[in-house]
Amino acid sequence: MSVIELIDLSLELDGKKILNNLSIQFQAGKINAVIGQNGAGKSTLAQTIMGLPDYRNFEGDILYNGISLKNLSLEERAKQGITLAWQEPARFNGIDVSSFINAGAKNKSKTTVKDSLELVGLSYTAYAHRFVDKTLSGGERKRIELASIAAMEPSVILMDEPDSGVDIEAIQYIFNVIQYLKTKKITVFMITHSIDVLKKADYAYLLCNGMLVDEGDIGRMVDYFSGNCITCNHINKPVLEAVQ
Repeated sequence: MSVIELIDLSLELDGKKILNNLSIQFQAGKINAVIGQNGAGKSTLAQTIMGLPDYRNFEGDILYNGISLKNLSLEERAKQGITLAWQEPARFNGIDVSSFINAGAKNKSKTTVKDSLELVGLSYTAYAHRFVDKTLSGGERKRIELASIAAMEPSVILMDEPDSGVDIEAIQYIFNVIQYLKTKKITVFMITHSIDVLKKADYAYLLCNGMLVDEGDIGRMVDYFSGNCITCNHINKPVLEAVQ
């Protein structure tokens, strides 16, 4: 059963085709990984599904539980339960961590904030009343953003390189969030260049030049991280640099 289905999805930006006739069914309640070289169209795909302003003029369709998202704004898609975790988390002046997490939380409470912060390895006492601004490191903001998503419990979460900007010590907490989302039957669309993150997924899709060139179970798709990529006309080298 799919929750997000792409039907012949194509998108041009600045006269260049970034997505090219993509037809994909993302499995409901599963961790779906999207892999491929830089420039393959992965982040563009996430932003198109989310409905960001510069990514609305696409051909084909995006179905959410069988209903077209084509004419829905970003805000309307968010109300449907779709959310996007940015590769570089935003900074917010004048809002503390507790308020930030509770703003979108399914159950707004001190306990929700505390449990969500603990999930990403951060202390309630140390972080709840700090502001989500430049006083926090990029890694801390990433973990707090993921804590807020765990508290939100959306139907679909689009994660753009969830381990980006996070130190090795904190990676396990990112894995905690991914596992938590899975236990809640939340559908995850996860862009990654990391073999360790890929191994947390249930199924993977390989993009190249905006096209789907392969898909399969993780045990087989891991092979692409060893440089054994499908021969194609992509300008970049095979994914040898992605090996962790």
